[in-house]
Amino acid sequence: MLRLENVRKKYNDFELECSLTVESGRITGLIGANGAGKSTTFKAILDLIFIDDGKIELFGKAHNKIVPREKEKIGVVLSDSGFSEYLTIQDVAAIMRPFYTAFDESDFLKKCNQMELPLKKRIKEFSTGMKAKLKLIAAMSHGAELLILDEPTAGLDVTAREELLDMLQEYMEEHPKCSILISSHISTDLEKICDDLYMIHNGKIILHEDTDVLLSDYAVLKVDESQYQGMEKQYLLRRKKENYGYSLLTDKRQFYQENYPGLVAEKSNIDDVILMMTKGENL
Repeated sequence: MLRLENVRKKYNDFELECSLTVESGRITGLIGANGAGKSTTFKAILDLIFIDDGKIELFGKAHNKIVPREKEKIGVVLSDSGFSEYLTIQDVAAIMRPFYTAFDESDFLKKCNQMELPLKKRIKEFSTGMKAKLKLIAAMSHGAELLILDEPTAGLDVTAREELLDMLQEYMEEHPKCSILISSHISTDLEKICDDLYMIHNGKIILHEDTDVLLSDYAVLKVDESQYQGMEKQYLLRRKKENYGYSLLTDKRQFYQENYPGLVAEKSNIDDVILMMTKGENL
């Protein structure tokens, strides 16, 4: 569905170097801190910036070679864009109607009503959450096979974020062959819906893992100096010096629990993994 191979983009103080794949029928998450390279990656995919090197393929073709009819298969939400605030939802429907041959206006308006979005009010009167819902509903309104969503839940409260994530899961149930690439710096959002996760830091992909594996097999080990010196280090990914000794990231939690029963092995969440991968050192 989507493939990036050794994509590079260099700015004065930042360089992107990214490879990732989004497979059909899966939700893939791109996680990382603000400024890590998520938005640059999305702009490269959408041909909004020129890349310096590498390949990007959409639907099996070079991303800058796809024709308008193929572009209609993509639904997009970008963190720094939206509709003019002087428009109403009815105006938005009128604008989208000639642009997308598969635009389902009745379903678009139905979903707006379900999300309690007023059809005749100007968007400038909407809350942040209402604007975010509108952008996502619009992206899903023309039967997109690939949704590219850059920080769609940024700035929203817990309730609004939950509603948007539910919308995405419902869309995947209705379109099982669809794929989604979604970025967020709120890792707990992506834990709930993503099949796999890429972690980006300083413009580089530093980890790719199935979400279930990351949540079940990864752990942070807490050890003192003597424990560290006497343990098998083959399955350790990162090390971080602490006052008591070391924090150690592993993707083989069960191995260490079975072979070193005295060790403290804390089952990790995505934030733990991000912290260890970005702040820890290689062994």
